[in-house]
Amino acid sequence: MIPPRCDFIASPPGGHRWRTGAAGSAAVAGLVVALSGCDSPLQATGYFPLEAGHRWVYDQASEWDNNSAERETLELSTLGEDRLASGPAMRRRSASGMDYWLRADGTGIFRVASKSDVQEEPQPDPAPRYVLKEPLAVGTQWQASTTAYLLRRRNEFPPEIRHTHAPVPMTYTIEAVGQKLATRAGQFDDCLRVRGQAVMKLFADPVVGWKELPLATTEWYCKGVGLVKLERSEPASSTFLVGGTLRMELVSWQ
Repeated sequence: MIPPRCDFIASPPGGHRWRTGAAGSAAVAGLVVALSGCDSPLQATGYFPLEAGHRWVYDQASEWDNNSAERETLELSTLGEDRLASGPAMRRRSASGMDYWLRADGTGIFRVASKSDVQEEPQPDPAPRYVLKEPLAVGTQWQASTTAYLLRRRNEFPPEIRHTHAPVPMTYTIEAVGQKLATRAGQFDDCLRVRGQAVMKLFADPVVGWKELPLATTEWYCKGVGLVKLERSEPASSTFLVGGTLRMELVSWQ
C-alpha cells in the first residue's frame, strides 16, 4: 500500500507499491534543476533531487489498533530524464516495480505520470500532483488527492477502505523550514516540515453512524537529500473499523 501522498516515493503497507511517497525527478527540457543555492528559482529541487544517480533506502513500519504490524524496506532510485508523450520528465523507480515521472518549474516539483510493471505505458496524471510547491516558506499550501491507506474494516472483505471509497482532497502546508532532524541515515540541518490533513466520511458503527475520520501525514524534506522521514496517522475510534499509523525513515542514501 502507498502511504498518503507517498505515491511518488514509497509503497503502501500491505499492498501494491505507491508514495508515496512518494516522490522525485527533475528537469523538463531547458530547465536547469541541479542542486543549487537559495538564489535559484527552483529551490524545491534542492529538497527533492531529481537528477540521475540517487538512491534512497527507507525502513517502513505500519501498526494497527488490532495489534497487527508490518515492516518492509523500500528502495527508490532516480533514472534521469525520460521522454513522455507530453514531453521530457524525470524518472524515478521503486525496487518494487513502480515508475514515476516528475517535472520541476517555478511553481515547484510535481508528478505527471506513473506506471506499474503490469501497465504497458505510463499513465498520465489528470492534473499535476505536487510534491513541493513554491515558495518554500511557512504557510505555502496546495492540494492533492489521497485515500485511506491504513483504515480497515474489522469483519468485511476487502478490509482495506481504499478499495471501495473514492479519494478525498488533502491540504498540504509547509509548517516549518530550517529544521534539524536526526535519523539512522545521519543528522540533517536544513529540513522542511510539511503537514497534510484530510477527512474521509465512513460508516463507523450502528450507534455513531457516519463519521468524518481524520487522515494526517507529516513529511520532512532535507536539503541535498530529499524525503528523510514520513509519518501517517489514520485513527478509527470505531467498533467497525481499525485505524493505524505508518512511519517511514531514511536509513541510507547516495
